[in-house]
Amino acid sequence: MTNINPDQTSTSSDTPAELAPATQSDAAPPSDSLPVDTPPADIAPAPRLPRGTGRRLHGAIAHKLGTAILSGEYLPGDTLSGEVAFSEALDVSRSAYREAVQVLMAKGLVESRPKTGTRVLPRSRWNLLDPDVLAWAFAGEPDIDFVRGLFELRAIVEPAAAALAAERRDRADLTVMKESLAAMRRHTLATEAGRAADREFHNAVLQATRNDALVVLSASIGAAVSWTTQFKQRTRSLPRNPIPDHVRVYEAIAAGDPVAANAAMRKLVDLALDDTQVAMTR
Repeated sequence: MTNINPDQTSTSSDTPAELAPATQSDAAPPSDSLPVDTPPADIAPAPRLPRGTGRRLHGAIAHKLGTAILSGEYLPGDTLSGEVAFSEALDVSRSAYREAVQVLMAKGLVESRPKTGTRVLPRSRWNLLDPDVLAWAFAGEPDIDFVRGLFELRAIVEPAAAALAAERRDRADLTVMKESLAAMRRHTLATEAGRAADREFHNAVLQATRNDALVVLSASIGAAVSWTTQFKQRTRSLPRNPIPDHVRVYEAIAAGDPVAANAAMRKLVDLALDDTQVAMTR
């Protein structure tokens, strides 16, 4: 296992000229105690690390364990290292380990029971749409079926949301979308600022639906958009510029055309999946 970095925490009108296409330039409080068990022989604790403090440390431990679970290092049914063994091996406090386990429990990754210890739950129990869980999944090499599933979810939700947005948006919604597009063009999707603007664009579309059930998906959709965008350019720049696809969605929503908005968003998602699959085969 790699060392824990305490800084690595988990939590989660008309188209203006400046929006013309551009080329890409490149948890809950701890319980009194949790079961103490010993790590399996084939899953050795990581090397000792300097202690950290507070939320940053238990967030870093949760990130480390969550990444190990999502990558398959720990499989469903495996028992995690006990709090004594883990805290001593990494030279972290037992309370920080317990809080990290509470984070994993809240996300459906593990359960902790007396005598049996802390075990990884079946994948069907995992909250795969949690922004932290998505981040842990993309910290390594994500499973192609998982990535495809994310895009299938987006293909179901986002085109319909764009159609509703075209019917229900107001001037403030359009302003947010327009400003997000301008920031995407200014920063490019090769930067965190550009990807943040991309998330904001997709969030603005969901907000414009005026449908609370769709709005609650905005954090998950935004995280999926950001991580897949970052992932597909991990070895080289994006294979093509996706900003014109976003501009077409904006134009259809601004025009109040739900059919065109649905079609434009569907094409955007389909092309993004194509780009990601190309990245995963390199």
